[in-house]
Amino acid sequence: MTKSTTIERRSFLRMLAGGGLALAFGTQAGSAALLSCQDVREAEAFVPELWVTLLPSGEVKIVAHRSEMGTGIATSLPMVVADEMEADWARVTIEQAPGDARYGDQNTDGSRSVRQFYEIMRQVGAAMRQMLEQAAANRWGVPVSECKAQLHEVVHTSGKKLGYGELATEAGQLEKPAESELVFKKPSERRYQGKGVPIRDMEGILDGTAQYGADVRIDGMKYAVIARPPVLGATPTSFDRAAAEAIPGVEQVLEMDAHAPAQAPGFNPLGGVAVIASSTWAAMQGREALAVKWDLGPNAAAGTESQMEMLRASSRENGEIARKRGNAVKAIADAPDDKVIRAEYEAPYLAHASMEPPCAVAHVTEEGCHCWAPTQNPQAAQGTVAQVLNLPPNQVRVDVTLLGGGFGRKSKPDYVAEAAVLSKKIGAPVQVFWSREDDIRHDYYHSVSAMQLEAALGEDNFPTAWRARSSFPAIGTSFNPAADRGSGFELDLGFKDVPWDLPHIQVESGKSSGVVRVGWLRSVCNIFHAFAAHSFADELAQAAGMDSLEFLRKLIGPPRKIDLAKDDAQYSNYGEPIDKHPIDTGRMLAVLNRAAEMSGWGRRQLAPNRGVGIAVHRSFLAYVANVVEVEVAPNGRLSIERVDIACDAGTVLHEERVRGQMSGGVLFGLSAALHGNITVRDGAVVQSNFHDYPLLRMSEAPKEINVEILPSDAPPSGVGEAGTPPAAPALANAIYAASGHRLRRLPISGQNLAHG
Repeated sequence: MTKSTTIERRSFLRMLAGGGLALAFGTQAGSAALLSCQDVREAEAFVPELWVTLLPSGEVKIVAHRSEMGTGIATSLPMVVADEMEADWARVTIEQAPGDARYGDQNTDGSRSVRQFYEIMRQVGAAMRQMLEQAAANRWGVPVSECKAQLHEVVHTSGKKLGYGELATEAGQLEKPAESELVFKKPSERRYQGKGVPIRDMEGILDGTAQYGADVRIDGMKYAVIARPPVLGATPTSFDRAAAEAIPGVEQVLEMDAHAPAQAPGFNPLGGVAVIASSTWAAMQGREALAVKWDLGPNAAAGTESQMEMLRASSRENGEIARKRGNAVKAIADAPDDKVIRAEYEAPYLAHASMEPPCAVAHVTEEGCHCWAPTQNPQAAQGTVAQVLNLPPNQVRVDVTLLGGGFGRKSKPDYVAEAAVLSKKIGAPVQVFWSREDDIRHDYYHSVSAMQLEAALGEDNFPTAWRARSSFPAIGTSFNPAADRGSGFELDLGFKDVPWDLPHIQVESGKSSGVVRVGWLRSVCNIFHAFAAHSFADELAQAAGMDSLEFLRKLIGPPRKIDLAKDDAQYSNYGEPIDKHPIDTGRMLAVLNRAAEMSGWGRRQLAPNRGVGIAVHRSFLAYVANVVEVEVAPNGRLSIERVDIACDAGTVLHEERVRGQMSGGVLFGLSAALHGNITVRDGAVVQSNFHDYPLLRMSEAPKEINVEILPSDAPPSGVGEAGTPPAAPALANAIYAASGHRLRRLPISGQNLAHG
């Protein structure tokens, strides 16, 4: 069973009797208070090891409260604490936090972990360091200014030293320093930040000993798979219980209710028929024998073909205005026909298809429910389990394992709730396992979209007006069937915030409706918005007779901060203050120019049938530019030769992980652009596994990927998603340059690229 990271209160108080220092940062109600161990003794609202605990042995325990799925966040944030604390990394233990509101936001989604918690971690570490220095000064009877923390010791100017463990008891009796009294290290004094510290569990990840969700085992555990409704809202009318129970190892067959309205399932289980067995294999064989017949319900006629027709029609009509500068409608209407450029772009539903499908273990007892899961959002899992079991949240514990990929899917806790429901039904712990087919057919899909873009050209063929309309089922349709268009924050993702220096801009949203569950996927609506906006920009460059790079520079305009409020636009800015994270075209131009330099843009002769494409995009407060080089043979065979990536992510904690996220982000984006395509027919998802929902293969991947991180002292931004949006437009633009084929529809696979 996974190790629990919570110390029982009585045990902790006994530990404190022997000395120790614990420090917590108040996250409730936005509190910015620091708590010493004395505060912890008196404050029931905080567990003692909320962020960091120093034991008399000298061991430092730092809690990772965000989920680890390859980003390195369970190392990077604790590393900030250790750095400011002057702790010896070799004496630091990182422990994964369970779901608990006292940690603040634990949803590892939206590329928010570093930008939301960097300053908190710095404050915790600096406070620990200063309390230890004060404790040493008190023992020696000297001014604290003569004491300096150095690598797990406090050193006096005379040369005498005391180890951190020796000072733990005395430091634990001190008042916390006021926030205004905290002194932070200079960047040059940091030991770990930017120094390439290996991520936690790296050896276990490489040799297979690290624990993922599917690896959890507890005594008496049963295994379950579920035959879920093939169509959203379908219900079983009959199934062959006897045939399933005749399979060796099958113990029970249970019908499950959906725990939310079929048209708005939210985070809750979809229902279906569950097979409980002594092994996963037996459960899967039992499910095959069920032969379930379904009442397909009101969604039986739904399909993506008719939905796309509706979205296309919507994108051609006047929409709801989300941003308006000048009068783009009039400028386009007044322009001669040969000076108006129009294009329609489309992108399909996408599945997450993470390497580890959803799975969870739950054990319901008289005391409550204990769950183990590879979840991005343990608090959402805690709340949903509490809801379906009719328990108070404090009787539900959710422990987080490593995630074998998440990409937003594992922020949705329906699979955790399934395990909890079944554990209560059978009176035993149970592991619910999703097959690859389950994962592909019952996902929270990235939304389908149709977009129309128009531009009016001036006498010099440079655009004067830009009008764009986007029609897509909103994420809100998974919770509210009345949601009939993309929400404001979804239009903020790469569409409303285009940085063009033009006198006339209008951005609109069109009506839409959904046919499947819709959710977050890596970079969300930036995927299709960036594809349309930056592909259309390249089309306009060709119409202007300009080099694509030079055109982009002119389109973006001079370095400046863009104020969308002047264009009557409400802008969520990824949840951050616009003055702290402005839309800065200077930073955008810097990454654009650097990526072009890295690629040798305009300075080297390309081989026959080769072309380069460029795109630059701001998402999750980071600026990323891609230059993609491809070869398109006359018979249409595509080869991605090279990708050059320049990134400005503000202050960077772990350069190796940022490079990894940029490389992984572009591979994710290329995979979606080449192959991603979920279709629905007669209400059901057609695709089921990697044979009909392929991912990028090694043979298709770029032969060379180069990443450069531009130095920046700006606040940290997100990196886990920012590398994905420029990939599709840069690839499409490169294909046009190599073959003359302008691609306005994704995926690319199956489209004829032959030329000659």
